[in-house]
Amino acid sequence: MQENKKKQVLLVGNPNVGKSTVFNALCNKKQKTGNYAGVTVASHSGHYRYRNEEVEVVDLPGSYSLYPSSEDEAIFSKFLLDHQKDYAGVIYILEALSLKRGLLLFQQIQDLGIPMILVINQIDQAERRGITIDFQKFSESLGIKIIKTNAKEQMGIDEIKEAVLANNFVKTDKASFQTPDEHKDFIRKIAAHKGLDNEYKAWMSLSLGTDSVRTGALARQVNEPDSKSLVPKRLQVQETVRRYQNVDKILSDVITKKPQFKELLTEKLDKVLVHKFWGYAVFMMILLLIFQSVFFLAEYPMNWIDDAFAWLSAFTGEHLPEGPLNSLISDGIIPGLGGIIIFAPQIGILLYFLYLLEDSGYMARVVFLMDRILRPFGLNGKSIVPLVSGTACAIPAVISTRNIENLKERLLTILVTPFMTCSARLPVYSIIIGLIISDKTFLGVQYKALVLMGMYLLGFFVALLSAAILNKFIKSKGKTYLVMDLPTYKKPLFGYDLKMVLGKVWDFITGAGKIIFIVSIIIWFLSYFGPKQKPDQWVATNVELDHSYLAKIGKGIEPVIAPLGYDWKMGVGILTSFVAREVFVGTMSTLYSLDDDAPEMKVIDKMRHDVKPNGEKVFNFATGVSVLLFYAFAMQCISTLAVVYRETKSWKWTAFQVVMMTGLAYFVSMFAYQILK
Repeated sequence: MQENKKKQVLLVGNPNVGKSTVFNALCNKKQKTGNYAGVTVASHSGHYRYRNEEVEVVDLPGSYSLYPSSEDEAIFSKFLLDHQKDYAGVIYILEALSLKRGLLLFQQIQDLGIPMILVINQIDQAERRGITIDFQKFSESLGIKIIKTNAKEQMGIDEIKEAVLANNFVKTDKASFQTPDEHKDFIRKIAAHKGLDNEYKAWMSLSLGTDSVRTGALARQVNEPDSKSLVPKRLQVQETVRRYQNVDKILSDVITKKPQFKELLTEKLDKVLVHKFWGYAVFMMILLLIFQSVFFLAEYPMNWIDDAFAWLSAFTGEHLPEGPLNSLISDGIIPGLGGIIIFAPQIGILLYFLYLLEDSGYMARVVFLMDRILRPFGLNGKSIVPLVSGTACAIPAVISTRNIENLKERLLTILVTPFMTCSARLPVYSIIIGLIISDKTFLGVQYKALVLMGMYLLGFFVALLSAAILNKFIKSKGKTYLVMDLPTYKKPLFGYDLKMVLGKVWDFITGAGKIIFIVSIIIWFLSYFGPKQKPDQWVATNVELDHSYLAKIGKGIEPVIAPLGYDWKMGVGILTSFVAREVFVGTMSTLYSLDDDAPEMKVIDKMRHDVKPNGEKVFNFATGVSVLLFYAFAMQCISTLAVVYRETKSWKWTAFQVVMMTGLAYFVSMFAYQILK
């Protein structure tokens, strides 16, 4: 089938109704889902083929209304209204536990004359709470057929595909919202003037405005003398109140609730998990368990990977012909790739636990808890979504700030989110912690796990401190409040989450692997060649590492990094890691593999025994702490910088972020080393 003959449908609904889960089930995709608003902040598209029909599904950001209050809702409204000719219809997702909230947006879309298929998801959750829905009567009241689903269990997905195939998109002519009598004449004039086919579109053309200037201009065009009462915000409030009155009438006839004499598990757990004291204590215990697992569970697969790459390096060194190619592959590329792939198990374990917490509904409680902490620092609870997302990667985390309505709070969150410890920092932290922290335990918890948890908490607290300082200088009008529904606790889909984690880990390996591959070749080239001593000869090959071009570059910057406790090799690692933080580990792995003093020794052991010319260990405790602090604060990710500029549309704030974070990293690392050495 030709690409231009694909049928396009939109997936629409409130945040946290299982929309992304339906998208994944339809398209067999691995899009991340979470039980809090703001996970999907840009449109995602996927495809499926059903009975020889190719369908493109566009998953739009969740929204509560057509009237946008944040960047992601603006993306949703613009796409829905501006691309009506492109899509066949809308698949609207309602959650069985929040019908009232979801019907507001449903009726708005319905009144615009956009054809829809209605899906009610998570029916099982409603039944457990004693809620019974008369679907026959409900369908008649809304004028549309209802498809019942439980997307996590794949129930109802084929029914959706059948409905799309049969073009069962319903377009309702009768509007559920009636224009108030005092505005009818004006709205009809606007509809006639603009050639609109229904009054609600005319109403929307006014109420979507941001002030009364455009309204006044329209009034003059249609010779309407009195338009002072048509303030957009007032129109939006007027419509919302009337719609909810209509929704209440519908739901009162179709929903019955059995009295709940037994307290549900969700209520029991929330007495502890959102408690003003115990909620934070439990959260800290969960984090500690995760970080202990990162070291304990990953130990064996990391050793297997290390041994496999050591064997592969030795095998290629023995069987390839002697010369530059042998050195490039066995001493450059293979150790470089192995140096970063070895940390894939740790990244996978960390992401898996985070996905389970999101899938279960617990992360929504973390958002609620953190609102109390973030308020004094100029942020709100919604800021925790990008901050938590930043523990995986800062790029989607910065994009997720579109869910924050207040522009000042959004800017603050963008500027401080890169302080959060992302998965790219984990290899750096892991190798340095392994070098300077012993294997001893405290109350059964490894010191290494405690230090790793400390690094994550350090990033969080520095983000808060930075936000508090910036809050004094960045001015804003208005104040926002966190309003959110806490979802019921759900059993995580362990297999599905594992599948997503494996995909993310593979993305990390392939993404970082491409960079490491290129960097390894460059580093090998600069380390394999060096200047000859005689002036009439330019280049020497297979020189000692200390006499190579790479050493000259590293020693050239050594005066700048020496106060931080770094030698020239670490300086080269820091330079290359400006591309991406994890490149530091690959660079160090390549550099120490090129050292011929002890070819049989593991890279980490070479790093542990390396000494400076004065006999001091290169990776002593003071230097290790300095490196940890540098990577905790430094802005070393070009991709994140690009996203920050795209989201802020300001070179000033992007440059400020680079200078602020890198300057802080340099001076804090220097002070730490000078004090501890």
